[in-house]
Amino acid sequence: MSATANSFFSPEDVIVLRGALDKWCLEKRVDIKSTEAQFAATAALGLFQSGYNTSEKLLAALREHKGL
Repeated sequence: MSATANSFFSPEDVIVLRGALDKWCLEKRVDIKSTEAQFAATAALGLFQSGYNTSEKLLAALREHKGL
């Protein structure tokens, strides 16, 4: 079971996460429904829980993430 399985995200958190992921996908020209976007979403959740809690901070961290 993943660490995010028992996490609670507010509607505002979801907006931040989705906004950063949408921008990342647009920049990378990746379909939001692709496997690559799913990996990015997983990374975004982990980054968010590590303190990257604004769209700007999260997008910057996604851009620098080594696995993406």
